[in-house]
Amino acid sequence: MAAIQFFPGVDEPVVPDIRMTRSRDGRTGQAIFVFDQPQALSPESMADIGGMYMLDEEGQMVTRDVNAKFVNGKPAALEATYTWKTTEDFERFMRFAERYAQANGLGFEQNKEDNAETDAEG
Repeated sequence: MAAIQFFPGVDEPVVPDIRMTRSRDGRTGQAIFVFDQPQALSPESMADIGGMYMLDEEGQMVTRDVNAKFVNGKPAALEATYTWKTTEDFERFMRFAERYAQANGLGFEQNKEDNAETDAEG
């Protein structure tokens, strides 16, 4: 079980594009999630988004760095950035990412610069 939520108890069904960057020593980095037309931005759920919650059997990770993107005044996407500052935090994030990828039928690949990226096309 692995899910992403913007509102407690409500799984976001839209699978994001996820890009990761890491420092050369691997200790720090970021995962940038881009949700195109997420349910969290639908008119029915237009409440304040306080963060992005990543849930799995180990517990919950949270980022408050969440921004909405608008096109012609209408909500179009959400972008969330999760930052880690230790090797342990990175390893924890990667365990979540692998579970989330499996739960949503995503592929996982690593590029030449040692940045990891998920591929929503599976």
